[in-house]
Amino acid sequence: MPARTALDGTPCWIDLTSSDTEVAKSFYTNVFGWQTDTNDDPQYGGYAIFSKDGQPIAGLGPQQEGNPYGNVWTTYISSTDAATSASKAEAAGGMIMMPSMQVGPQGSMAIVGDPAGAVVGIWQADQHHGFGLVGEAGAPVWHETLSKNYAAVLPFYTDVFGWTYESIGDSDEFRYSQAKQGDTVVAGLMDASSFLPAEVPSFWQVYFGADDTDAAVAKVVEFGGSVLRDPEDTPFGRLASVADPLGAKFQISTIME
Repeated sequence: MPARTALDGTPCWIDLTSSDTEVAKSFYTNVFGWQTDTNDDPQYGGYAIFSKDGQPIAGLGPQQEGNPYGNVWTTYISSTDAATSASKAEAAGGMIMMPSMQVGPQGSMAIVGDPAGAVVGIWQADQHHGFGLVGEAGAPVWHETLSKNYAAVLPFYTDVFGWTYESIGDSDEFRYSQAKQGDTVVAGLMDASSFLPAEVPSFWQVYFGADDTDAAVAKVVEFGGSVLRDPEDTPFGRLASVADPLGAKFQISTIME
């Protein structure tokens, strides 16, 4: 798949906050065949870029003192104005967790919480445009939020990013909407109020593609990760839920033809 540039209001980047970046580098390069490149400029705080076939895939940053979220992947949504999008998030019932800040010549970022408490990033590109590859093995293929306040987050993301929705399930057993930016499906929103434990907050999660989900899961285990949900066939591909050796969770999905 060719290199790409994200459309406004679509997932454009992910990064991992890790308590041990060397462990994380070893794990993800072994599991997905990624390469890593760390920026030595002090202003970037040891931030590294994972890449595949010379294209950026994800970021990796050390966990900062006082960070309550531990080892976690964060999805970023593209914006032409991060500060304005953060203000829209606050006005729509969310919370600004990190105000818009300039990241050198790369762009600007903000972190917000939606009305259900799920944390999502906002990225305003300058030199860094986000993912270089998507939709293939070893690259992001899907993003979704599991929400304990489904009714509130649908209008929230519409107000902030202009999303519209197509429902693919509206029963007590399965309530799910696909978010669209124009005619493009960009993300998923699932009503998780019936199955997320009380102590687990709403969250965003990322899916990485695999030619063989079972083989990818075996690599996760081989290199110190854990299996949270065994591979299973679904209408959306063969899916599994796993975690890296430090507990950061992510999903693995076969590439759909």
